[in-house]
Amino acid sequence: MTVRTPSSRIRRALMPLVLSAGLTVGLTACAADPDEGTNGVGRLSAPEIEQKAQTAADGAKAVRLSGTLVSKGGTFKLNMRLNQEGATGSVTTKNGTFELLRVGDALYLKADAGFWAHEEEDGEGPSEAGSEAADTLDDKYVKVPQGDPSYKQLRGFTEMGPLLDGLIGLHGEKSKGDRTQIGGVRTIRVSGGADGEGGALDVALEGEPYPLRFARGGGAGVVVLSEWNKDFPLSAPPKEETLDYGKQLPKT
Repeated sequence: MTVRTPSSRIRRALMPLVLSAGLTVGLTACAADPDEGTNGVGRLSAPEIEQKAQTAADGAKAVRLSGTLVSKGGTFKLNMRLNQEGATGSVTTKNGTFELLRVGDALYLKADAGFWAHEEEDGEGPSEAGSEAADTLDDKYVKVPQGDPSYKQLRGFTEMGPLLDGLIGLHGEKSKGDRTQIGGVRTIRVSGGADGEGGALDVALEGEPYPLRFARGGGAGVVVLSEWNKDFPLSAPPKEETLDYGKQLPKT
């Protein structure tokens, strides 16, 4: 008969607890690091992440911007490719969709007849002059004169730097949010103000810390930013497809 001392009985009683504790420590040590294999931006503070994203965007040569913007002037759906020399893409408003092409300072607008046609003052339908202009302008590149009131507004959709500066800036106190994926790329969210009322920016955790998605505060639209630094062809349209009205666009 084996006589067990009190100390041996205590050791046997504590052994499962010790093993369990060791297992827990081991599992904790092996837990996945959310920043493992990333660019390390996730370890920074919210203001630092925003600054990294802005710096990356400022240094980029090209980007695709797609999504919806809501302003006092209405709702705009954008699908634009932009670089430092110009842009190409489309803008959709309540009146229809038109294409924009800018090469340097030369800005062109292209739309179908339905976009160009305008109604009589009594709202009874397109005027005769409007219908004639629409037939002429249908599916043509119309050069927008720099002196025309619409030139500056339309060009705003094609300028990469100012457009990005106006889109990805957060307002209010910055805070870090969820980690997710956009287009298969891991991201971290930075929000401005309470409940993201100052905007929410999703920044890439892989490669350069580019901003990949921006939700404007107050439900003022969401845009996705992709194809960073991906070059694309940009040239003036053929002359036979272009109309130049001189100093001002036709009044349609």
